[in-house]
Amino acid sequence: MSEMSELTLTIIRLGFLAVLWMFVLTAVSVMRSDLFGRRTSRPNPKGRGSATAPAPRRQERPPKPAKGRRGVPSTLVVTQGALSGTTVRLGDQPVTLGRSQDSTIVLDDDYVSGRHARFYPQDGQWVVEDMGSTNGTYLDRGKVTRPTPVKIGVPVRIGKTVVELRK
Repeated sequence: MSEMSELTLTIIRLGFLAVLWMFVLTAVSVMRSDLFGRRTSRPNPKGRGSATAPAPRRQERPPKPAKGRRGVPSTLVVTQGALSGTTVRLGDQPVTLGRSQDSTIVLDDDYVSGRHARFYPQDGQWVVEDMGSTNGTYLDRGKVTRPTPVKIGVPVRIGKTVVELRK
């Protein structure tokens, strides 16, 4: 009978060890994706820069949005946070926000993921998409769970930073 209880105790120990290792590996995986972002294929890495230098590297200028069109934003403005006052001119390329250095606007904030959110044009309007961030992206006061159109002047909160689309 003592052999049976010894065998049971050994199986319980091995099971506990396996569960512990699964927890450790999952925690490392989550930290890795938060620090370095998820692997995604990027068809066109051109036009990416930091928030302080949004101009393209080549001499070509991005096309200006048509004047006189109502409801079409031309800039993304940081209204609250460490980068308050930063503006990014909107063109045809998506604008990414996060801690990753290849983001258009790099946010140094503990509540922001490596690749947190992106704004992109779709069917004549700008859309915000949360890119699987840990703490979420909020449009006005609602959490963004799928790509959502953004109207001019509506605040989008990413960590401690608030951005708005403006004309």
